[in-house]
Amino acid sequence: MTLASLSPQAALPSPSTAVWQLGPVPIRAYALCIILGIVLACVVTEHRLRRRGVAPGAVLDIAVWAVPAGIIGARVYHVITSPEKYFGAGGDPVKAFAIWEGGLGIWGAVAGGAIGAWIAARQLGIPLGVVADALAPGLPLAQAVGRFGNWFNNELFGGRTTLPWGLEIHRMDPDNPGHALRDDAGQPILEPGLYHPTFAYEALWNVGVAALVLLLDRKLRLGRGRAFALYVMGYTAGRFWIELMRTDEANTILGVRLNVWTAALVFLGALIYFVRVRGPREYLIPLGAAATPAPTTSSDLSQVDLSESEAGARTAAPEGYRVVSEEQYRAYRETGAVPPEPADDEAGPGGDEPQADAMAERTAAGPSADRVDGDPEGADDGRDDRAGAGGSRPADRDS
Repeated sequence: MTLASLSPQAALPSPSTAVWQLGPVPIRAYALCIILGIVLACVVTEHRLRRRGVAPGAVLDIAVWAVPAGIIGARVYHVITSPEKYFGAGGDPVKAFAIWEGGLGIWGAVAGGAIGAWIAARQLGIPLGVVADALAPGLPLAQAVGRFGNWFNNELFGGRTTLPWGLEIHRMDPDNPGHALRDDAGQPILEPGLYHPTFAYEALWNVGVAALVLLLDRKLRLGRGRAFALYVMGYTAGRFWIELMRTDEANTILGVRLNVWTAALVFLGALIYFVRVRGPREYLIPLGAAATPAPTTSSDLSQVDLSESEAGARTAAPEGYRVVSEEQYRAYRETGAVPPEPADDEAGPGGDEPQADAMAERTAAGPSADRVDGDPEGADDGRDDRAGAGGSRPADRDS
């Protein structure tokens, strides 16, 4: 009796085609999934940036740098870690540029995207930690959507299984990428048996990671890039066990897949950062441009309000931003009055913790001393990351 004969009738199907022709233009499911994921991440990040005080539309300025850099980084990582496919015996170096055929490494995507985001953040005068924390729940949602591109490509599946959700896998045509091989009757050829749908496991895990980041970020008021570190820990924890289930070809170290080692090391790095880094959540007030505070909503994932851009011309982009405490930002949103610059001798090391004495007095007086209606982050009273909120000016905007 074979494993195939034990397979249940129920199974998850796989598409036999991942490319469609629109005239002379090929429409690839893998690319569509990546684009849809990027759009979703941008929508979430834009809303979260605006709730920290960043001007509308900043996410597009960031994406112009981060997205291409992330795609390049993802491809470079894949080619470096699988060089035999492109430079070994029988390899084709030109194929290293064929991104549409699959082969993007998330580790390179995050590294490349971080470099692009850093460049954009410097130009806009936004602290990179603010950008990273705003992106933290949107990135795993984008990854979840992108994994369905692997489903269309019939790739990144696990070992054989008899579970009801076992995945059918087509034998793909190497001479016609994006299409399954077909038998004499014209029917797509399936591999024998069913396989673990690891693409679906990772997609579901990533949605859970996004929910975890949103929940803890709201409860603990995470700042200084700690929400992003939480995402990295959550993602790598899942990638570790999912990677162990995969059976596709991969380079190994001591008999263990390279990505398993990478996931473990990146998890440890994110954990160390999350534990060691402390500081308040940063809020921003624009500099050098008129800005009218707008009311906020109570949800990190509610729809973005585009009425301002529809009602009139978009205000000029700020020259930069000033980092303020949450209390100062609340007051600014309520009254429109910009808080005074802190005196130099009030600031802590690096100007990150000014007005510590005044904040201590407000803390002793109780939450009613500063609270106003319209809390920019909802009515949650968690205060883990808010001690010593900053009021410093970031580095001058690069020309």
